[in-house]
Amino acid sequence: MTNQEVTPYAGTATKKEQVATMFNNISHTYDFLNHFLSLGIDIIWRRKAIRELSSIQPRKILDVATGTGDFAFESIKILHPDKIVGVDISEGMLEVARKKIAERNLGHVFSVQLGDSEGLHFDDDTFDAITVAFGVRNYENLEKGLADMLRVLKPEGKIVILEFSKPRTFPIKQGYNFYFKYITPFFGRLFSKDKRAYTYLPESVAAFPDGQAFTQLMEKVGYKNTKHRSLTFGISAIYTGTK
Repeated sequence: MTNQEVTPYAGTATKKEQVATMFNNISHTYDFLNHFLSLGIDIIWRRKAIRELSSIQPRKILDVATGTGDFAFESIKILHPDKIVGVDISEGMLEVARKKIAERNLGHVFSVQLGDSEGLHFDDDTFDAITVAFGVRNYENLEKGLADMLRVLKPEGKIVILEFSKPRTFPIKQGYNFYFKYITPFFGRLFSKDKRAYTYLPESVAAFPDGQAFTQLMEKVGYKNTKHRSLTFGISAIYTGTK
């Protein structure tokens, strides 16, 4: 499953290149829009996801699709790791992350670098834990991305993935679809000047194999003890697995 059919823009660039361009375009308004459009619930989701790692107390964490670093900053607060490395394919997003790291004096714990999930520049068995928040649905090749993350995870290490999913019950499903189809793109256009970015969002969520389909894919690649936990009426979900 390549996850490839849905891309942010028309044209011949690969999904990966288009996603990088899109995030470069919206990097400066991304944090604000995220919290605004999710009514701040995304912060609660992030905390829940991070607490999935409390029991293993990871010392070294990899945050894939780190974006502007929000998930990693929460992880530092809750888990107090020795080291977090964030990777992202968007230089624009990383620029914002670097600024935030400097402002918070967290350079000794948190560093970021350009990179992507399908070809991580780390040795096998490097990290105690891997986190991905709202990133996997942008992978060009989902299976390859999951496999490479598994490779750099230490034996017994744990992965936590937070991602949007599709609510299936009335009236949540209908309300959610309306919000995602009309409200999100409207504000996205208003604030970010990239109207495609926020129409791509609902399309990418619709195309993503959520729920059991995703845990099955994780198992196929080699993750063990996979679990999926629905949040806020199924608007998003936490997936976990171990190596």
